[in-house]
Amino acid sequence: MDTKELLKKVRKIEIKTHRLSDHIFGGEYHSTFKGRGMTFSEVRQYQFGDDVRNIDWNVTARYNEPFVKVFEEERELTMMLMVDVSGSEFFGTSQQFKKDVITEIAATLAFSATLNNDKIGLILFSDKVELYIPPKKGRSHVLRIIRELIEFEPESKQTNIAEALKFLSNVMKKKAIVFVMSDFIADAYNHTMKIVSGKHDVTGIRIYDKREEEIPNLGMVQMLDEETGELMLVNTASKKVRLNYSKFYSDKVNYYKESFTKSGAGTIDCRVDESYVKKLLGYFKRRG
Repeated sequence: MDTKELLKKVRKIEIKTHRLSDHIFGGEYHSTFKGRGMTFSEVRQYQFGDDVRNIDWNVTARYNEPFVKVFEEERELTMMLMVDVSGSEFFGTSQQFKKDVITEIAATLAFSATLNNDKIGLILFSDKVELYIPPKKGRSHVLRIIRELIEFEPESKQTNIAEALKFLSNVMKKKAIVFVMSDFIADAYNHTMKIVSGKHDVTGIRIYDKREEEIPNLGMVQMLDEETGELMLVNTASKKVRLNYSKFYSDKVNYYKESFTKSGAGTIDCRVDESYVKKLLGYFKRRG
């Protein structure tokens, strides 16, 4: 992709997702993810209705009239976007790939965090961490994240969610808001998930295509495994083949839901042909 085309794509995503953040998600994000607590702001004269427990007795004694301490919410937070860039994200039977939807969701969340003056970081992972962008503030930083989401080419096509979660634990020492975006066609990450969610506020966003849920009866079909590169002939006319695939897929989805919910983390399921706006808003309102 040349620079001109890349900038055009970045700008298109910025316009769409920034508008969503401004008019829809800004307030919902703020109310859903609270600050770390209350910090001292200033001292002012006592006013009728003030909590007497906030009286500053030292200042009151000095000026011989009551003064109270004023506190404000410590708003600054850090958001970490963890994005699966393995081969299976380049799948889609409607108008866009799973990767495209993930990019838009990540951009919307990033701009929502920016409105609240929070830092945003990015981890792109396959079966290893492919790219790490440390958390920073500002529009230019968000635009860099969007550029990487659009054009980054991973070295591996396979998936290891546990490895990415371990990396997060090592680099993020303070509590962060973490969104893990993947199709979650993986396993062996529930133990690591428990450790990470014990320290961070974690939400899994599962992006999937309706054609992944079951194989239609189309006779003999040549299929490509995007993660291994293996070509195989599949007899989709076989009921057993279709049932085995359906079980494989549902097992992975159930593993994802159990791993996150039992760890106290949140989950969002979003099909590529559905509105991720409604899904995110619904989740924010339930949590807020």
